[in-house]
Amino acid sequence: MILTILILLPLLGAVVTALVPGALARLVGLGFSAATLVVGVVVATRYSLGGGMQLTETRTWIESLGVHYALGVDGLGLLMVLLTVVLVPIVLLAGWNESEAEGNNGARSFFAWTLALEAMSLAVFTATDVLLFYVVFEATLIPAYFLIGGFGRAGRGRAATKFLIYQLAGGLIMLASVIGLYVVSADAGNPSFLISDLAALDIDETTQRWLFVGFFIAFAIKAPMFPVHTWLADTTEKATTGTSVLLVCILDKIGTFGMLRFCLGLLPDASQWATPVVVVLALISIIYGALVAIGQDDVLRLIGLTSLSHFGFIVLGIFVFSPTGGTGAILYMVNHGIATALMFLVAGFLIHRTGTASIREMAGVEKSAPVLAGFFLVGGLAAAGLPGLSPFVSEMLVIVAAFDHHWLVGSVAVLAIVLAAFYALWMYQRTMTGPDRPGVAPVVDLDRREVGILAPLLLALVLFGFYPMPLLDVINPFVHDSLAAVGIGQEGGPQ
Repeated sequence: MILTILILLPLLGAVVTALVPGALARLVGLGFSAATLVVGVVVATRYSLGGGMQLTETRTWIESLGVHYALGVDGLGLLMVLLTVVLVPIVLLAGWNESEAEGNNGARSFFAWTLALEAMSLAVFTATDVLLFYVVFEATLIPAYFLIGGFGRAGRGRAATKFLIYQLAGGLIMLASVIGLYVVSADAGNPSFLISDLAALDIDETTQRWLFVGFFIAFAIKAPMFPVHTWLADTTEKATTGTSVLLVCILDKIGTFGMLRFCLGLLPDASQWATPVVVVLALISIIYGALVAIGQDDVLRLIGLTSLSHFGFIVLGIFVFSPTGGTGAILYMVNHGIATALMFLVAGFLIHRTGTASIREMAGVEKSAPVLAGFFLVGGLAAAGLPGLSPFVSEMLVIVAAFDHHWLVGSVAVLAIVLAAFYALWMYQRTMTGPDRPGVAPVVDLDRREVGILAPLLLALVLFGFYPMPLLDVINPFVHDSLAAVGIGQEGGPQ
């Protein structure tokens, strides 16, 4: 029952926030997000590190079709739940005043849609029925669309439409695979959408491959991956930084979450069959994302494109089929969410002060705003995989697994580290160092509220950089079970 409460609490919060007077909406929204965080922590305390699906709830929904309202969390789902409930209050605090800026739809609308997106995301990460997963997977697009289109810079309406078209196209393709899974289960004499029932089916090789293609395309769009990534940069450029955090650090994780849950979990033979192509696409995403990011002038567009490179690392870790790679991929999902959230929020505070997102129009910020510059530097170094910050651990695990897979794959992945260091340090140099621009007022440093918003993210980057074991203790049992289902042992070879 606790997972149902976890989902309904922010959903109720969205409704209440939308109905109360505007002056009260922010407090109500923040209160519901904090309550959801508390419930998320309770879920974590009830989870056993032994692995497996836990805290399950199963009720018949549409009996004739074998559809269930079924929820549960394993190690993967738990970490995504915790990432979601932690980031949403931070986003609401960061957008406290930004949502009321001229041209935006107001704090009440922003807070309500954010809570609605949180509820749908939590439902996605806990759903253990394929049709229920599909319904909430598509439902996330509603609040996301209004958050992109209702808040941000000129051109956001076009960006919201492009986002929606891409996501709907992926969802329709996935629907074909969802129906295909049901047909397979019906032919086996047990029509069901439950993941546990579908995992027990013996699906023939050809059918698996067709089903895999449908799921993978949808998840590659969501993640995003090359070549279905073009909605990403437009969205992060035009939306508010808070919305970008929700999309890139939470919603996009559904893509890699789905690859692990459905592609590997239900279609293991097809996943191994597709590995060569997927690995190539992941490597292209890694290098292409880094190269394109280097050439950007808009700081938000640059940060968005770095995520294309990072998601390439995550997918690479998943599809090299080794314990090291799988662990690194899931750890990367968490660390990317923390580091990229820090980058977006600091960039948002910077843009609010300078009135521009153009890198060439900024310079010398560190002289007048050293605290802001310090947070910005740490975020950039985290994106570059600096030792001592949490992304380094996950990045190294994926690279080691890539070299074990093939030396050429590992070599290409290593090249991305050099490129990441280049775009991160170059971005810092162009925005923070150098002489002040003539006629431009000095940038005001971060206030206590803003430092308080960013401090938990900085603390997590350092803490998990030196001591990632709390995360690894949750990840390792899930990776072991997932690879065992694919036929890979602890040493990375066939069982």
